[in-house]
Amino acid sequence: MISLRSLFNREPEPLLGLDVSSASVKLVELGRNKDGRLVLESCALEVLEPGWVAEGTIEKFDEVSAAVQRLLKKSGSRTKNVAMALAPSLVITKKILLPAGKTDQEMEVLVEAEGNQYIPFPLEEVYLDFSVLGPAAGSSEDVEVLIAASRRERVQDIQGLAEAAGLNPVVVDLASHAARRAVSHVVNGLTAKEGEQEALVALFKLGALTTSLLVLQDDEVIYERDQAFGGAQLTQAIMRHYGFTYMEAEKKKRSGTLPEDYRVDVLRPFIDNLIPEFGRALQIFFANTSHTKVDHILLSGGSAALPRLDQVVTEHTSFPCTVVNPFEEMLMGEGLRQNKMAQESPSYLTACGLALRRFES
Repeated sequence: MISLRSLFNREPEPLLGLDVSSASVKLVELGRNKDGRLVLESCALEVLEPGWVAEGTIEKFDEVSAAVQRLLKKSGSRTKNVAMALAPSLVITKKILLPAGKTDQEMEVLVEAEGNQYIPFPLEEVYLDFSVLGPAAGSSEDVEVLIAASRRERVQDIQGLAEAAGLNPVVVDLASHAARRAVSHVVNGLTAKEGEQEALVALFKLGALTTSLLVLQDDEVIYERDQAFGGAQLTQAIMRHYGFTYMEAEKKKRSGTLPEDYRVDVLRPFIDNLIPEFGRALQIFFANTSHTKVDHILLSGGSAALPRLDQVVTEHTSFPCTVVNPFEEMLMGEGLRQNKMAQESPSYLTACGLALRRFES
Protein backbone atom coordinates (compact mmCIF):
# COMPACT_ATOMS: atom_id res chain seq x y z
CA MET A 1 0.00 0.00 0.00
CA ILE A 2 1.29 3.47 -0.88
CA SER A 3 0.92 5.49 2.29
CA LEU A 4 0.11 9.18 2.44
CA ARG A 5 1.40 8.99 5.99
CA SER A 6 1.70 12.74 6.41
CA LEU A 7 -2.05 13.14 6.03
CA PHE A 8 -2.64 12.14 9.63
CA ASN A 9 0.69 11.39 11.34
CA ARG A 10 2.35 13.95 13.55
CA GLU A 11 5.51 15.64 12.39
CA PRO A 12 8.34 17.26 14.34
CA GLU A 13 8.76 20.98 14.88
CA PRO A 14 9.40 23.66 13.67
CA LEU A 15 6.70 23.93 11.04
CA LEU A 16 5.16 26.44 8.63
CA GLY A 17 1.53 26.31 7.57
CA LEU A 18 1.25 27.11 3.84
CA ASP A 19 -2.20 27.49 2.28
CA VAL A 20 -2.37 27.65 -1.53
CA SER A 21 -5.76 28.84 -2.77
CA SER A 22 -7.08 30.18 -6.07
CA ALA A 23 -6.60 33.81 -5.01
CA SER A 24 -3.50 33.80 -2.81
CA VAL A 25 -0.83 31.92 -0.93
CA LYS A 26 -0.78 32.39 2.84
CA LEU A 27 1.84 31.46 5.43
CA VAL A 28 1.61 31.11 9.21
CA GLU A 29 4.26 30.11 11.75
CA LEU A 30 3.37 29.58 15.39
CA GLY A 31 5.45 29.18 18.53
CA ARG A 32 4.95 29.01 22.29
CA ASN A 33 6.28 31.27 25.01
CA LYS A 34 7.62 29.99 28.32
CA ASP A 35 4.12 30.02 29.80
CA GLY A 36 2.82 27.76 27.04
CA ARG A 37 0.78 30.43 25.23
CA LEU A 38 0.70 30.32 21.46
CA VAL A 39 2.60 33.08 19.68
CA LEU A 40 2.02 34.16 16.09
CA GLU A 41 5.63 34.41 14.92
CA SER A 42 5.22 34.90 11.16
CA CYS A 43 2.28 35.66 8.92
CA ALA A 44 2.18 36.77 5.29
CA LEU A 45 -0.03 36.74 2.19
CA GLU A 46 0.76 36.99 -1.51
CA VAL A 47 -1.99 37.59 -4.10
CA LEU A 48 -2.13 35.29 -7.16
CA GLU A 49 -3.32 36.08 -10.67
CA PRO A 50 -6.60 34.46 -11.78
CA GLY A 51 -6.13 30.98 -13.25
CA TRP A 52 -2.78 30.22 -11.62
CA VAL A 53 -4.56 27.80 -9.25
CA ALA A 54 -7.92 26.30 -10.25
CA GLU A 55 -10.00 23.98 -8.03
CA GLY A 56 -6.93 23.12 -5.98
CA THR A 57 -4.81 22.26 -9.03
CA ILE A 58 -1.68 24.33 -9.76
CA GLU A 59 -2.00 25.41 -13.40
CA LYS A 60 0.96 27.86 -13.51
CA PHE A 61 3.66 26.11 -11.51
CA ASP A 62 6.52 28.57 -12.09
CA GLU A 63 4.39 31.61 -11.30
CA VAL A 64 2.97 30.11 -8.09
CA SER A 65 6.45 28.93 -7.05
CA ALA A 66 7.78 32.46 -7.48
CA ALA A 67 4.86 33.78 -5.40
CA VAL A 68 5.71 31.32 -2.61
CA GLN A 69 9.32 32.51 -2.67
CA ARG A 70 8.16 36.13 -2.37
CA LEU A 71 5.90 35.08 0.48
CA LEU A 72 8.78 33.47 2.36
CA LYS A 73 10.93 36.57 1.91
CA LYS A 74 8.08 38.79 3.09
CA SER A 75 7.52 36.63 6.20
CA GLY A 76 11.17 36.61 7.23
CA SER A 77 10.88 33.01 8.41
CA ARG A 78 13.84 30.66 8.11
CA THR A 79 11.85 27.52 8.90
CA LYS A 80 12.01 24.89 6.16
CA ASN A 81 9.51 22.21 7.28
CA VAL A 82 6.08 22.96 5.88
CA ALA A 83 2.53 21.63 6.21
CA MET A 84 0.21 21.98 3.22
CA ALA A 85 -3.38 21.01 2.45
CA LEU A 86 -5.27 19.34 -0.36
CA ALA A 87 -8.54 20.86 -1.58
CA PRO A 88 -11.66 18.75 -0.85
CA SER A 89 -12.15 18.11 -4.57
CA LEU A 90 -8.79 16.32 -4.71
CA VAL A 91 -9.38 13.90 -1.82
CA ILE A 92 -11.75 10.97 -1.42
CA THR A 93 -12.67 10.28 2.21
CA LYS A 94 -14.81 7.59 3.75
CA LYS A 95 -15.60 6.52 7.30
CA ILE A 96 -15.68 2.75 7.74
CA LEU A 97 -15.88 0.24 10.58
CA LEU A 98 -13.02 -2.22 11.13
CA PRO A 99 -12.32 -4.78 13.87
CA ALA A 100 -10.79 -3.35 17.03
CA GLY A 101 -7.50 -4.53 18.54
CA LYS A 102 -5.52 -4.72 15.29
CA THR A 103 -1.87 -3.68 14.92
CA ASP A 104 -0.95 -0.84 12.55
CA GLN A 105 0.30 -3.36 10.00
CA GLU A 106 -2.89 -5.41 10.22
CA MET A 107 -4.99 -2.26 9.94
CA GLU A 108 -3.10 -1.22 6.80
CA VAL A 109 -3.98 -4.50 5.13
CA LEU A 110 -7.64 -4.10 6.07
CA VAL A 111 -7.72 -0.48 4.88
CA GLU A 112 -6.19 -1.43 1.53
CA ALA A 113 -8.78 -4.18 1.06
CA GLU A 114 -11.66 -1.87 1.99
CA GLY A 115 -10.24 0.99 -0.07
CA ASN A 116 -10.83 -0.92 -3.29
CA GLN A 117 -14.57 -0.52 -2.72
CA TYR A 118 -14.52 3.27 -2.40
CA ILE A 119 -11.61 4.52 -4.53
CA PRO A 120 -12.33 4.69 -8.29
CA PHE A 121 -8.64 4.42 -9.21
CA PRO A 122 -6.05 1.63 -9.00
CA LEU A 123 -4.38 1.75 -5.58
CA GLU A 124 -0.96 2.05 -7.20
CA GLU A 125 -2.08 5.43 -8.60
CA VAL A 126 -3.07 6.97 -5.25
CA TYR A 127 -1.64 7.89 -1.89
CA LEU A 128 -3.78 6.21 0.76
CA ASP A 129 -3.86 6.79 4.49
CA PHE A 130 -6.14 6.18 7.44
CA SER A 131 -6.83 7.42 10.95
CA VAL A 132 -8.57 5.49 13.71
CA LEU A 133 -11.20 7.88 15.07
CA GLY A 134 -12.27 5.81 18.07
CA PRO A 135 -14.69 3.10 19.20
CA ALA A 136 -17.65 2.52 16.92
CA ALA A 137 -21.01 3.66 18.27
CA GLY A 138 -22.98 0.68 19.52
CA SER A 139 -20.22 -1.88 18.95
CA SER A 140 -17.40 -2.71 21.34
CA GLU A 141 -15.80 -4.99 18.75
CA ASP A 142 -15.25 -2.33 16.05
CA VAL A 143 -13.52 1.01 15.62
CA GLU A 144 -14.44 3.87 13.30
CA VAL A 145 -11.72 4.57 10.75
CA LEU A 146 -11.37 7.48 8.34
CA ILE A 147 -9.66 6.56 5.09
CA ALA A 148 -8.39 9.22 2.68
CA ALA A 149 -6.97 8.90 -0.81
CA SER A 150 -5.68 11.30 -3.44
CA ARG A 151 -4.18 10.86 -6.90
CA ARG A 152 -0.40 10.68 -6.66
CA GLU A 153 0.15 13.51 -9.14
CA ARG A 154 -1.95 15.93 -7.05
CA VAL A 155 0.07 15.26 -3.92
CA GLN A 156 3.31 15.47 -5.86
CA ASP A 157 2.25 18.84 -7.30
CA ILE A 158 2.08 20.53 -3.91
CA GLN A 159 5.15 18.71 -2.64
CA GLY A 160 7.05 19.89 -5.72
CA LEU A 161 5.83 23.44 -5.18
CA ALA A 162 7.25 23.45 -1.67
CA GLU A 163 10.55 21.94 -2.80
CA ALA A 164 10.90 24.48 -5.63
CA ALA A 165 10.69 27.22 -3.01
CA GLY A 166 13.40 25.56 -0.88
CA LEU A 167 10.98 24.06 1.64
CA ASN A 168 10.68 20.54 3.03
CA PRO A 169 7.07 19.23 2.79
CA VAL A 170 6.47 17.02 5.83
CA VAL A 171 2.69 17.24 6.26
CA VAL A 172 -0.09 16.94 3.67
CA ASP A 173 -3.41 17.51 5.41
CA LEU A 174 -7.06 17.81 4.43
CA ALA A 175 -8.16 21.44 4.10
CA SER A 176 -11.33 20.75 6.09
CA HIS A 177 -9.32 19.17 8.92
CA ALA A 178 -7.00 22.18 9.05
CA ALA A 179 -9.98 24.55 9.21
CA ARG A 180 -11.61 22.49 11.97
CA ARG A 181 -8.38 22.51 13.95
CA ALA A 182 -8.05 26.30 13.66
CA VAL A 183 -11.62 27.01 14.85
CA SER A 184 -11.72 24.33 17.54
CA HIS A 185 -11.04 26.79 20.35
CA VAL A 186 -13.68 29.18 18.96
CA VAL A 187 -16.29 26.43 18.76
CA ASN A 188 -15.45 25.16 22.25
CA GLY A 189 -15.72 28.70 23.60
CA LEU A 190 -19.13 29.23 22.02
CA THR A 191 -20.36 25.87 23.33
CA ALA A 192 -19.17 26.59 26.86
CA LYS A 193 -20.65 30.08 26.81
CA GLU A 194 -24.09 28.87 25.78
CA GLY A 195 -24.00 25.74 27.93
CA GLU A 196 -24.54 23.52 24.91
CA GLN A 197 -23.25 19.95 24.84
CA GLU A 198 -23.02 19.29 21.11
CA ALA A 199 -23.65 22.58 19.36
CA LEU A 200 -24.08 22.58 15.60
CA VAL A 201 -21.73 25.16 14.09
CA ALA A 202 -21.87 26.18 10.42
CA LEU A 203 -18.47 27.39 9.23
CA PHE A 204 -18.49 29.29 5.94
CA LYS A 205 -15.08 29.59 4.26
CA LEU A 206 -15.47 32.40 1.73
CA GLY A 207 -12.94 31.76 -1.01
CA ALA A 208 -12.38 33.68 -4.21
CA LEU A 209 -14.42 31.40 -6.48
CA THR A 210 -16.16 29.00 -4.10
CA THR A 211 -17.53 29.10 -0.59
CA SER A 212 -17.26 25.95 1.52
CA LEU A 213 -19.81 25.13 4.20
CA LEU A 214 -18.50 22.88 6.96
CA VAL A 215 -20.95 21.85 9.65
CA LEU A 216 -19.21 20.90 12.88
CA GLN A 217 -20.58 18.91 15.79
CA ASP A 218 -18.59 17.69 18.76
CA ASP A 219 -15.38 18.86 17.03
CA GLU A 220 -16.08 16.73 13.94
CA VAL A 221 -17.03 17.72 10.38
CA ILE A 222 -20.43 16.10 9.76
CA TYR A 223 -21.29 17.87 6.50
CA GLU A 224 -19.29 19.58 3.76
CA ARG A 225 -20.39 21.26 0.55
CA ASP A 226 -18.96 23.83 -1.89
CA GLN A 227 -21.00 26.49 -3.67
CA ALA A 228 -19.96 28.70 -6.58
CA PHE A 229 -19.88 32.13 -5.00
CA GLY A 230 -16.99 34.08 -3.52
CA GLY A 231 -14.90 37.21 -3.20
CA ALA A 232 -13.74 37.25 -6.84
CA GLN A 233 -17.20 38.54 -7.77
CA LEU A 234 -16.54 41.63 -5.66
CA THR A 235 -13.11 42.09 -7.25
CA GLN A 236 -14.69 41.90 -10.71
CA ALA A 237 -17.32 44.47 -9.71
CA ILE A 238 -14.52 46.82 -8.59
CA MET A 239 -12.72 46.28 -11.90
CA ARG A 240 -15.86 47.15 -13.89
CA HIS A 241 -16.74 50.19 -11.79
CA TYR A 242 -13.31 51.81 -11.65
CA GLY A 243 -11.47 50.37 -14.66
CA PHE A 244 -8.79 48.71 -12.54
CA THR A 245 -6.82 45.62 -13.50
CA TYR A 246 -7.48 42.48 -11.46
CA MET A 247 -4.35 42.89 -9.33
CA GLU A 248 -5.09 46.60 -8.76
CA ALA A 249 -8.67 45.84 -7.70
CA GLU A 250 -7.63 42.95 -5.45
CA LYS A 251 -4.89 44.90 -3.67
CA LYS A 252 -7.07 47.99 -3.17
CA LYS A 253 -9.91 45.80 -1.85
CA ARG A 254 -7.57 44.16 0.68
CA SER A 255 -5.91 47.42 1.74
CA GLY A 256 -9.17 49.37 2.01
CA THR A 257 -7.94 52.16 -0.30
CA LEU A 258 -10.93 52.40 -2.64
CA PRO A 259 -12.82 55.64 -3.46
CA GLU A 260 -15.55 56.97 -1.15
CA ASP A 261 -18.42 55.75 -3.33
CA TYR A 262 -17.22 52.12 -3.06
CA ARG A 263 -19.43 51.10 -0.14
CA VAL A 264 -22.66 52.39 -1.67
CA ASP A 265 -22.12 51.73 -5.38
CA VAL A 266 -20.12 48.47 -5.30
CA LEU A 267 -20.00 46.82 -1.89
CA ARG A 268 -23.68 47.09 -0.95
CA PRO A 269 -24.97 45.45 -4.18
CA PHE A 270 -22.40 42.66 -3.74
CA ILE A 271 -23.54 41.95 -0.19
CA ASP A 272 -27.20 42.07 -1.26
CA ASN A 273 -26.45 39.33 -3.79
CA LEU A 274 -24.20 37.39 -1.41
CA ILE A 275 -26.49 37.12 1.61
CA PRO A 276 -29.15 34.83 0.04
CA GLU A 277 -26.38 32.33 -0.77
CA PHE A 278 -25.85 31.66 2.93
CA GLY A 279 -29.53 30.85 3.34
CA ARG A 280 -29.51 28.56 0.29
CA ALA A 281 -26.47 26.67 1.56
CA LEU A 282 -28.09 26.10 4.94
CA GLN A 283 -31.38 25.01 3.37
CA ILE A 284 -29.53 22.38 1.31
CA PHE A 285 -27.91 21.14 4.52
CA PHE A 286 -31.29 20.94 6.29
CA ALA A 287 -32.87 19.17 3.29
CA ASN A 288 -30.18 16.49 3.26
CA THR A 289 -29.99 15.84 7.01
CA SER A 290 -32.31 15.52 9.99
CA HIS A 291 -31.29 18.96 11.29
CA THR A 292 -33.52 22.02 11.07
CA LYS A 293 -31.26 24.68 12.63
CA VAL A 294 -27.68 25.51 13.55
CA ASP A 295 -26.58 27.08 16.81
CA HIS A 296 -23.89 29.36 15.40
CA ILE A 297 -22.51 30.59 12.08
CA LEU A 298 -18.81 31.34 11.72
CA LEU A 299 -17.35 33.28 8.78
CA SER A 300 -13.80 32.94 7.48
CA GLY A 301 -11.94 33.80 4.29
CA GLY A 302 -10.97 37.06 2.65
CA SER A 303 -14.51 38.41 2.37
CA ALA A 304 -15.52 37.51 5.93
CA ALA A 305 -14.33 40.85 7.29
CA LEU A 306 -16.52 42.93 4.98
CA PRO A 307 -18.27 45.67 7.01
CA ARG A 308 -21.35 44.41 8.90
CA LEU A 309 -21.42 41.10 6.99
CA ASP A 310 -21.81 39.08 10.19
CA GLN A 311 -24.69 41.28 11.36
CA VAL A 312 -26.49 41.02 8.03
CA VAL A 313 -26.06 37.22 7.99
CA THR A 314 -27.61 37.05 11.48
CA GLU A 315 -30.55 39.20 10.36
CA HIS A 316 -31.13 37.10 7.24
CA THR A 317 -30.77 33.61 8.76
CA SER A 318 -31.83 34.32 12.39
CA PHE A 319 -28.74 32.40 13.60
CA PRO A 320 -25.99 34.21 15.55
CA CYS A 321 -22.99 34.89 13.34
CA THR A 322 -19.34 35.64 14.19
CA VAL A 323 -16.27 36.43 12.08
CA VAL A 324 -13.48 33.99 12.95
CA ASN A 325 -10.12 35.27 14.13
CA PRO A 326 -7.89 32.17 14.49
CA PHE A 327 -5.25 34.28 16.25
CA GLU A 328 -7.66 35.74 18.84
CA GLU A 329 -6.11 34.08 21.89
CA MET A 330 -2.51 34.26 20.68
CA LEU A 331 0.29 36.66 21.43
CA MET A 332 1.65 38.70 18.51
CA GLY A 333 5.29 38.31 17.54
CA GLU A 334 7.59 41.26 16.95
CA GLY A 335 6.94 43.21 13.77
CA LEU A 336 3.33 42.09 13.32
CA ARG A 337 0.83 44.94 13.10
CA GLN A 338 -2.21 44.11 15.20
CA ASN A 339 -4.61 46.39 13.34
CA LYS A 340 -3.61 44.81 10.01
CA MET A 341 -3.96 41.31 11.47
CA ALA A 342 -7.43 42.07 12.78
CA GLN A 343 -8.54 42.82 9.20
CA GLU A 344 -6.74 39.91 7.52
CA SER A 345 -7.03 37.19 10.16
CA PRO A 346 -10.12 35.44 8.68
CA SER A 347 -8.05 34.74 5.54
CA TYR A 348 -5.53 32.67 7.50
CA LEU A 349 -7.83 29.99 8.89
CA THR A 350 -6.45 27.05 6.90
CA ALA A 351 -2.83 28.19 7.17
CA CYS A 352 -3.25 28.56 10.93
CA GLY A 353 -4.75 25.08 11.21
CA LEU A 354 -1.79 23.67 9.30
CA ALA A 355 0.70 25.50 11.51
CA LEU A 356 -1.01 24.05 14.60
CA ARG A 357 0.13 20.58 13.49
CA ARG A 358 3.43 21.57 15.13
CA PHE A 359 1.93 21.08 18.57
CA GLU A 360 0.04 17.86 18.06
CA SER A 361 1.51 14.77 19.69
